[in-house]
Amino acid sequence: DVQGPVLKPLQSLFNKMFIRRGQTSVSVIGDMTRATLLVKNEEDLNRVVSRIKEVFPNIHGSSFKGPGKIGVNNFLHQVSVMKTIPDTKIIPYRFKHNSSQNDADSPLLYNLNFFDGIPEYHRVGTTEMFVAFELQIGLEAEV
Repeated sequence: DVQGPVLKPLQSLFNKMFIRRGQTSVSVIGDMTRATLLVKNEEDLNRVVSRIKEVFPNIHGSSFKGPGKIGVNNFLHQVSVMKTIPDTKIIPYRFKHNSSQNDADSPLLYNLNFFDGIPEYHRVGTTEMFVAFELQIGLEAEV
């Protein structure tokens, strides 16, 4: 089953852009739109996770360098050479267990962040950002 997609609530976006981070440089909002893939049992979840790690080994557990760290030009070049999901323009850039699972021996909820083609650029006041998307993948009983 899939829930969503839903847009990030305005108050959460405002907090992320202006309050929590005190942004002064370009960043990536990795969960502007979020959907959830609900998996019925742990065996199927483990298969999904294994397949993502197998097809996209460079995005699991790695630290994606955003435009604030490497500059906009380098960021866009980095994204342009990343592997896409076959027959789509979807560019996965990060796959990790959800922070709610930090203490779990075997995580039951994961986040897959991706761009849909070229990252969208937005500017609000002096805050600049690129928009990305998130698919949460988890055990139905855990979500």
